[in-house]
Amino acid sequence: MVFQCSNRFLALAAVLLIVTGSCTAQSDEAGKALPGFAEQKPAEGPAVEYNGRWMVPYETTIPGSTVSFRMIPIPGGSFLMGSPESEAGRSADESPQRKAAVEPFWLGECEVTWAEYSLFMQLYYHLKELQSLGLRKVTDDNRIDAITAPTPLYEPDFTFEYGDDPQQPAVSMTQYSARQYTKWMSAITGQQIRLPTEVEWEHACRGGTQTAWSFGDDASLLDEYAWFADNTEESGTRQVRQKKPNPFGLYDMHGNAAEWVIDAYADYKPADLLHASADWVRSTTPDPRTVRGGSWEFPAEQTRSASRMGSDDEAWKEYDPNLPKSPWWFTTDPARGVGFRLLRAAKPIDREAIEEFWKIDCEDIMYDVQDRLSEGRGVEGLVDRELPAAVKALE
Repeated sequence: MVFQCSNRFLALAAVLLIVTGSCTAQSDEAGKALPGFAEQKPAEGPAVEYNGRWMVPYETTIPGSTVSFRMIPIPGGSFLMGSPESEAGRSADESPQRKAAVEPFWLGECEVTWAEYSLFMQLYYHLKELQSLGLRKVTDDNRIDAITAPTPLYEPDFTFEYGDDPQQPAVSMTQYSARQYTKWMSAITGQQIRLPTEVEWEHACRGGTQTAWSFGDDASLLDEYAWFADNTEESGTRQVRQKKPNPFGLYDMHGNAAEWVIDAYADYKPADLLHASADWVRSTTPDPRTVRGGSWEFPAEQTRSASRMGSDDEAWKEYDPNLPKSPWWFTTDPARGVGFRLLRAAKPIDREAIEEFWKIDCEDIMYDVQDRLSEGRGVEGLVDRELPAAVKALE
């Protein structure tokens, strides 16, 4: 899909460029200093050989907090994306099957939790205070390193009706907000973090299998691996890591919270070979964007490795009384069961390519964000390695 936009959109983009620059340009030498590599293969646990070293699991504490997340190395290779016509419960949007090539990457062991995402939510107040003090000003020269933080929830009790336990997956954020989260996380950790492409997500979910689920074709075993409609007598997500992991060591790839990927939702087009990090579907409209994995309220067949769902911006914001509707939050089911997890590629991509994963990519979202900022209901702030210290100084 070719990205095209109007002159008006370009003008706005020059004023409000929600992309990143210096915080993401990582040379090979810089990459060697980052966590996740070992010179020797560990005696146990997952490890992926890459350029003479070994990619290994690692844990990162979010700067300025005691909250951490764990990343798991995922081997590269090729697989057949989609489902065969013989697969029970499949949908037409899972074909034609295409061969896909994947480079190694790390993926979050589980979905981003409320413990993690709440730090991003708090950033709204921190950036507002820094703004009021005239500190860390966003200018035309540095706006490339700015993000917008999510505005406060209009009705928290409704969003958190199914719980806000720190170890439950964070849900209800728009894909745009998830993208901004990954930009923020990249800036403060020095790791190049983004949403997975749909190809990368399915490769990770399958864990080297070509069966309906990562554990096989027997739906009766799903209870051991997933929270889904048949085993959630009480509504809502559950704490992460309560079920068995898939063959790659990832939890909750089936069920619990469905997960954003970077792609727009579209019919599969025939292809000789898909390249996972490059051949993803761009968009110029707020929806439909692609969600994978199914959530706690979905039946078994909708948690299969190949199952897909498209977002619906208007329906998922039905209960949002704001005008314009929030660019950062959804209010209406099934969005309260949609979250995301983090990806870091073994080899960082260049600045222009990584901007594709973070920037505002359509006029409607651009206008809604600009409206919030111009009326003071939103906030824009710089993100870099010094941000956690600047926030700490406010206490």
